[in-house]
Amino acid sequence: MRFLRPIQYALCAVALLASSCGGGGYNDPGPNPGPTPPPTTTGQVNIVGQRGNTSFSPNPVTASSTQTAVWTNADSVIHRIVANDGTFDTGDIAPGASSAAIPIPGTGTNYHCSIHPAMVGAVRSSGGDPPPCTGIYC
Repeated sequence: MRFLRPIQYALCAVALLASSCGGGGYNDPGPNPGPTPPPTTTGQVNIVGQRGNTSFSPNPVTASSTQTAVWTNADSVIHRIVANDGTFDTGDIAPGASSAAIPIPGTGTNYHCSIHPAMVGAVRSSGGDPPPCTGIYC
């Protein structure tokens, strides 16, 4: 009899532990994910045709250093948007498609379509005007 009593106590302890783990309304949030990063916003630029500095709408687009920009091709031909200073390249954008979100340099930048170099645009920082456009794309 003395032998069974410790086993009975052990079984009761296991049963109590098992019953206390389920359905008590406590949800373990898991590891602390840390602070939530600030949201980024996306500047939307539409490619509207091959019309020089009126090829993009809006032009210039205003952004802050935490923004990204997405170019959507509303034209009927492929375009490829490239920063004049080389900081970004969207790759080819088919008609009706959009680029991936491109991080915008904190100071703003000028850009052009590498397929149609007369198509020019600018991204200005929220603090001021875009940098002066220099070179063959201006």
